[in-house]
Parts: sequence; C-alpha cells; structure tokens
Amino acid sequence: MNLLATATGAAAAPSGGVAATAARTEGGSTSTNIVLDPATSAGLQTGDIVAVDADYTTQTGYVGSGASAAFVPAAGVPGGSVDYIRRVTLNVARVTATTGTPPTMLTLQSPLLGGAPAAGAGVQQVTGFVDREGGSFFQEWSALFAAQGEQGDWIFYHYPRLQAMQGSAESMLTLADPLQWVHLDAQFRALPVTDANDGAQVLCFRSYLPAANNAV
Repeated sequence: MNLLATATGAAAAPSGGVAATAARTEGGSTSTNIVLDPATSAGLQTGDIVAVDADYTTQTGYVGSGASAAFVPAAGVPGGSVDYIRRVTLNVARVTATTGTPPTMLTLQSPLLGGAPAAGAGVQQVTGFVDREGGSFFQEWSALFAAQGEQGDWIFYHYPRLQAMQGSAESMLTLADPLQWVHLDAQFRALPVTDANDGAQVLCFRSYLPAANNAV
C-alpha cells in the first residue's frame, strides 16, 4: 500500500493516517505529464513520489486504473475513504519537474501504468510504502516463457493465471569476482482458466512454432 502524506494534525495509523487533500487533474494530461488545477496543487514539488488515480466512491469489484490494485467485495468495505484507491494504486511515479507556482503540470520520471489519468482524478504525495502479511486479495499475474530450439524453432509456455506463493526475493550469483548477477527468486501457483474451444479447465498452454522450412 502507498503511504499517503497525512493531513496536518492527523493521528498516526499503521498504514497511514487521514491523507492530505488530493490535487486534481485537468484535461490534456498524458501518462508522463499531469495537468493540474493550480487551485488544488500547492505543496507538490520536484522529487515527490505521487499516486494518481480516481476517488473511491463506493465502487465494488476490481479497483485501480490500468492493473487492478485491489478487489472490493462490497460497498463501504474500505471504510468510505475517498483516498482508498490511491492507497493501493500501481499508478505511482516520481516527479522530475514542475511547471508554474503552484504547479500547473507535473513531469514524471516514468509513465503511469494506467496511462493518461482522466480529468478530475486525484494526485497525492506518497511518503513510503507498506506491505501486509495476510489479507483477502491476492494479486494475479500471467506469464509467457519462451525457449528457442537449435534449429530456430520456438516453444512457448503460457500461464494465464498465476498467484505468488512467496514474497519477492533476490540472491547474488558470482559470475567472475567481483562481478555478480542478481537472481530473482519467485514461486507461483498456476490457477485454472476455461478453454473457449471446449470448456475444459486448463492451467497452461504449450505452443510450438517451427522454424522456416522445418519438417513438422
């Protein structure tokens, strides 16, 4: 979760207290240049990390622009906080430049995952991040692995639904001292999907792509 900058005088809370009021986007924003209503943007500055997404207004189901950041099973579960989606959104980036005082535009270091925000979306400063053990929402991923054969052919392994089995971890592998390679360690559980061809429940699709002029 994103730790949003708290409002002045807000009480401390494990995952962040009541957040400062969000700035508002205007039309013409892109994924890297956020146009702001200057009447709401005071306090945002170069170097800040910001979360950009819609308000929570009792939506249910998957929330968060672009990649879904959480699942809300029933209205009111997030406590009615208008900032809830920005607490969990993956649309987070660092500000590298501002235009105007107060800012009328933020230039971001990297594009927002969800693309250009809609006019009226909220922009809030992120002061840090917090991870929780447990919870009822499990982020799902998909994966495509490719292996090339000796004759230029390819084998593809497509897993449409994966759930992480452990937190992300890295280990260092020595190539030739002092050079090291960062190795990412991950474990996933494959979940079934319905094959539209015949309704079968499947975990993985394996595809073979022959090289040009190869015998099949």
